[in-house]
Amino acid sequence: MSVIIFGDLFTFPEGYAATNRAYMYAKGFSENSIRASVVCFSSEYLKVSDGIIDEIPYYHPFGQEKRSNSFVIRRWQNLMKYYRTYVLFKKIHKEDKIVAVNSWTNLLLTHTFAWFLCKIFKARLIPEISEHPLRYYQQGFFKKKIGVLKFYIETRLSDGFFCISRYLVNFYKQQGVNTKKLFLVPSIIDPSRFSKVSERPFSHSYIGYFGSLTFERDNVDLLINAFEKFARLHPDIHLVLGGFCTDAQKKQISNLISKLDIDTKVTLLDRLTKDEITKYVAHASILVMVRTKGLESDASFPSKLTEFLATGKPVISVNVGEIPDYLSDGVNVFLTEPGNAQELTNKLIYIANDYAVAERVSKQGKSLTLDSGVFNYSYQTRRMIDFINSLHK
Repeated sequence: MSVIIFGDLFTFPEGYAATNRAYMYAKGFSENSIRASVVCFSSEYLKVSDGIIDEIPYYHPFGQEKRSNSFVIRRWQNLMKYYRTYVLFKKIHKEDKIVAVNSWTNLLLTHTFAWFLCKIFKARLIPEISEHPLRYYQQGFFKKKIGVLKFYIETRLSDGFFCISRYLVNFYKQQGVNTKKLFLVPSIIDPSRFSKVSERPFSHSYIGYFGSLTFERDNVDLLINAFEKFARLHPDIHLVLGGFCTDAQKKQISNLISKLDIDTKVTLLDRLTKDEITKYVAHASILVMVRTKGLESDASFPSKLTEFLATGKPVISVNVGEIPDYLSDGVNVFLTEPGNAQELTNKLIYIANDYAVAERVSKQGKSLTLDSGVFNYSYQTRRMIDFINSLHK
């Protein structure tokens, strides 16, 4: 029995939030006697298309190293991607029957192709729903109508849904989707990832933030402003920022750091590999998760927050979305209100002044990622397997 994790929303084996979640799914399935394969359907130009990581096979059916100058050849290569994917599915199915395809895409064409493959191989199609499905269709009459139509088609072509939040489960219910098709899978993590890490990247203590580096959605400017006040009292503790950002966003961050005159206290890292991120996260003295309040925060759940909890280090999180459903201020995390830089500064000072108390709180946070904890990948994938089996009854 096998499950295929398929889509164009993630890269593999390196990548960010979506890649990490897909990897946790694959690892959890494999450790619970379900063969898991990862098929990246995006048209990326790579030197190495296929491989195996931690006994998880992954494939890139596009299979091209360089971009052709010919429009016709590029179209042919994209067309062949569909054929190669079909051949790959057929091979996997012959070796171990495909029972489900977990699809990750925002494109109706990709979703329809996944449905077509599921029909051929008599598998269940279960899309990954980690964001609000209509978030890109909020403005303009015709755009809203297109979004609703796309949503209607996708729900009718799906057998089940993995939803990252209760908000999304309830939204799909309100749109007429059968409750039996909806399954809540919160952000998950393998805590062992942080148990064996390499040497410290810095000799000094530091506060860490690792995720998307934007001002709009992720509100990194809030953390920078809060840190500037904190640094006046604790000049020996630095701030390290790591994650994806465009050149324009990087310049925006650098300009704010210079404006606040904290250039010597803040390190802005370039794009990191998964192992490098693990090292920087694991050795931070305090970890901070910031985000703005809005539709995306209400519907999703930040994967970096569960990663931070798994380290057993003190974690500060902005109190948005469904975070308070799982975490309580001063019990297993330290919560602050979105947009409140002074409150974030106060939390940083509190932890730095009484680190022993903060560590006791952080141990409770880490417990949620262990064994049968709500954020543990193995526990959740066992539940997911039961859900997949229920769809075949």
